[in-house]
Order: sequence, then C-alpha cells, then structure tokens
Amino acid sequence: MPTLFTPWRYEYITAAASQPAGCFLCEAAACDETEEEARLVVARTPHHLVVVNRHPYSNGHLLVAPRRHHATPAGSDAAERAELWEVVLRAQEALERLYAPHGMNLGMNLGTCAGAGLPGHFHLHLVPRWNGDTNFMSVVAETRLVPEEPATSWRRIREVFCALGPGESRR
Repeated sequence: MPTLFTPWRYEYITAAASQPAGCFLCEAAACDETEEEARLVVARTPHHLVVVNRHPYSNGHLLVAPRRHHATPAGSDAAERAELWEVVLRAQEALERLYAPHGMNLGMNLGTCAGAGLPGHFHLHLVPRWNGDTNFMSVVAETRLVPEEPATSWRRIREVFCALGPGESRR
C-alpha cells in the first residue's frame, strides 16, 4: 500500500497544543444572538449547537457540539445523548436541501492523536461530499479548494435550518 505523507496536517495537529486555552465552542455556546453570525452559530437546542466550521473541508461543513464542555460522548448525560442524533439529522437534512450533496461524511475525532483540533470539547463533523470533489490541489499544492466562504455558508444554512422548524427531523 502506498504512503502519502501530509506534513501540512502534522503542523495543524501540533499547533493545537500551543493554542490558548479558550474553547471556541464554549464561547459560541455562551454568546448572545447578536454574536451568532460572527461565531457562525447556525442553531441552538437545549443541549447542543450547530456551527459552520471556520476551516471547512467542503461547502457547508458543520459541527454539532454539546453546549456543555466535555471531551468524549461518554461524558454526555442522558439528555444530551437523547438529543444528539435528532440535531445531527436536522443538520443533515438542512445540508441536503441546500447543497444536494451526493454523500456525506459524519465523524468525530476524539483526542489529538485522532486529529482533534479541539480535544477537550467533542463535536461531530458533517461534511457534504460530491462525486469527483477530491482533486490534486490538496496533495500537490497543499491547498484545499472550497468555493464558498464560511460566512456565506452560515447565512444560507441558517435560513434552511430555521425553515425546518424546532421539532424532530422529518426523516
């Protein structure tokens, strides 16, 4: 099996250890409505928030995180566990309506060795994918092409997410 070395990813992972102690997800959870756009908060539920990723892998890359700071799903209480997948399904539905992706990656990176840039506050990634969306740029030029800025994604996703209403996913 061939090996692809990714020094740009190593720099990202090791830089996380030297970042200030502040948690952007806790800051987003604590912000008021006037700060939601600046913090890219799409939606809030009693136990979770949905945030546009500032460093997206693709258009519409979202994070679903508990409002309470804890490192792994095992740290979730019963109410958080009960609500998590409903929030994920609503976020997925919003992305499907808005972007019509061909597929979607859902995942968590638990711990820095697993790639977590914020190891203390677990979150689930929703990454819309399209046939043929990988290309040579990330390998040859160490550059990822994402045509839509996170602030634009925030405006578009928030509108669709709000239209879904506060209830359970319609799936």
